[in-house]
Amino acid sequence: MRRASTPQADTMCIVVPQIVAGEGGVIARNLGRRGQHAALVLAHRSEARELVALLAGGVRGAVAIEQGKGITFTAPVPRPAPHAEAPPLTARELSVLSLVAEGQSNRAIGESLGLSALTVKSHLARIARKLGTGDRAALVAVALRRGLI
Repeated sequence: MRRASTPQADTMCIVVPQIVAGEGGVIARNLGRRGQHAALVLAHRSEARELVALLAGGVRGAVAIEQGKGITFTAPVPRPAPHAEAPPLTARELSVLSLVAEGQSNRAIGESLGLSALTVKSHLARIARKLGTGDRAALVAVALRRGLI
């Protein structure tokens, strides 16, 4: 693992070749113990759930490029204002968000809940407004941090 830091002591970039099952949470906890929440983790390979675990643990962003498949997962997480009180999510929105966390597509979520993919997209837009982010991984990370799912 290589560690590169910028002139600001509280900002860090960590580069790892691969994040295997369970390592996302471990990396996030270790960074948290060091007070390094303003960190970006770059990995050559990682599963989406490990990136979500990093974000849920407080890391600002995580990126993995899976060689051969050309898949890139990116998940920057904006920090909500400390005084901002987000409106509560409805039971339906929580159901949709839980299925997003499982990696399901809008179409698959719609089939599971008896909705159209367009209705699922509409729910995700409302969730994004309430949580202050639009990226699917970031939505899940914010929801995990807040204990919503």
